[in-house]
Amino acid sequence: MTDITIIGTGNMAAAIAARAASAGRSIQILSRDAVAASALASETNASAGTTGQEIEGSIVVLATHFEVSKDIAGHYGEALNGKTIVDVCNPVDTETFDSLTVPAGSSAAEEIQALVPGATVVKGFNTVFASTLAAGEVAGQTLDVLLAGDSADAKAAVASFVNDSGLRAVDVGPLRRARELEAFQLLIMGLQAGNAHPEYNWNSALKLLP
Repeated sequence: MTDITIIGTGNMAAAIAARAASAGRSIQILSRDAVAASALASETNASAGTTGQEIEGSIVVLATHFEVSKDIAGHYGEALNGKTIVDVCNPVDTETFDSLTVPAGSSAAEEIQALVPGATVVKGFNTVFASTLAAGEVAGQTLDVLLAGDSADAKAAVASFVNDSGLRAVDVGPLRRARELEAFQLLIMGLQAGNAHPEYNWNSALKLLP
């Protein structure tokens, strides 16, 4: 049985696939672009296919933009029952980087969970950038991956993968904490996108120190 299915072939998908491979997990890559899926799969000894095919992994990483993630969740529906879905997106207005595109009092993770009530959504990886994720550290500090979810078992499974890949998983609480994770990352992304802090070039990271 495949451990992790990653849907998407962008920078985040590639970085997470590399981390999954380093953690010794078996991987399936799915994408609307079969060529891109095959190319990424060849880098990580994964199987490849197109979106719509059967999802093999018990953990499903939606490494896609929010609207695409919703479409995927809606398409698969009950086929995702029993799966742990990792939502990595930040539902940010990329024209302005000054607002989120989810209803007030909600989050991308909660919106996706509502579409697939038979699955369990864990928010994770949204507070790390792809370039830092590939390296696994910033300025010698191991990356923290903040996880929010309502199932202790689902979070433990994702945390095991994160920790085995050389990163540090941090459980921040129930799925509703995804609201704060997404809002805080909006702030961080705004710093990267603006010119006020040219020293930040999508190369920063959040770190919790004891």
